Amino acid sequence: MRRLIDALADDTDFFIEQVQLTAIVFDNSDDVTIWATTYFDQDAHFFHLGLTFQQLDLLLRLAGARAEALQEDVADALATVREWPCLLEYSTEADPPVPLPNVALKLSCTYPADELFGDEDGDETEDDSFDISMNADSEDADEYESSQPHNIFYLEDVFLRVEP
Repeated sequence: MRRLIDALADDTDFFIEQVQLTAIVFDNSDDVTIWATTYFDQDAHFFHLGLTFQQLDLLLRLAGARAEALQEDVADALATVREWPCLLEYSTEADPPVPLPNVALKLSCTYPADELFGDEDGDETEDDSFDISMNADSEDADEYESSQPHNIFYLEDVFLRVEP
């Protein structure tokens, strides 16, 4: 399975269909990350989708026959979570991936922060910095450039296919 970001021609907003949710991760009390798969250009791709709880609720309501059970899973997990992050996984025979039938998601790319570890003045001292650079000859070096988007997306909008 390939990363969705690697299949995109550019980093503009785009639409995907045939989405299946494989996991819901409660990052903290405000944010959620969905792990999902999709078929894009006739290949399976995986991606992560950063959401608010309101957006998660919207997606869960669109999960067809599994919508009610998913909403109960989320409510139970939130009522009992003691440590963050909290994972709900849907990738086993007992809990298969959750399809979102007749749904198209409009997504946008995210980018890493340019100066994650700099102080407010932009000056770093030797004591509070560390080297996170990669070997330029490494095969994966291009993947970690700060100008490259992550395989994490934001949800711009949700569209439903209405059949006549």
